[in-house]
Amino acid sequence: MTERTQAGRTPAGEAGKPGKPFLYVVVCAAGIAAEVDKLVGAALERDWEVGVIATPAALNGFFDTTAVETLTGRPIRSAWRTPADPRPFPPPDAVAVAPATFNTINKWAAGIADTLALGTLCEASGLGVPVAVLPCVADALAAHPAYRDSLERLRGMGVRIGEPYTGEPGPDGVRAEFGWERALDLLTGPGAP
Repeated sequence: MTERTQAGRTPAGEAGKPGKPFLYVVVCAAGIAAEVDKLVGAALERDWEVGVIATPAALNGFFDTTAVETLTGRPIRSAWRTPADPRPFPPPDAVAVAPATFNTINKWAAGIADTLALGTLCEASGLGVPVAVLPCVADALAAHPAYRDSLERLRGMGVRIGEPYTGEPGPDGVRAEFGWERALDLLTGPGAP
């Protein structure tokens, strides 16, 4: 990541539009990721610039990459760049991880940075960049002690964690809506910097 101004905004011209905050959206491989354009669209409506970073597995058909690239006007990142390559995004003012899977949450909490998405999350936490997470984890996995410990560790790091979402239909057979905009609310609502 590169230098940020004291106000947390990227320097004029670096994000393409002076003064707009820049949001990284990290997308993991969960079925609900097919609707990540809802989060991107909501962020754009709230006057954020957006860049999307996907886990390698998420790029395997979990969401419409062309539609998301069209919305953001930027390529989706998933692989590390070489030192000679220009930085495709300015440094983030905030990061939203949605949907966040069991694997990503546990690796991130453990400090494992074996993908660009995880490396970005580990670095953002260390730089004090606000991060909001919307977990999408099945009940059986959420019951695992490592997952509970990971959530506690992330909370201790200042990460804002949204309500759990299993993706399973309720007793009435209806699947609850995923709260995409909740990630933005966690970043900008009460208690946000």
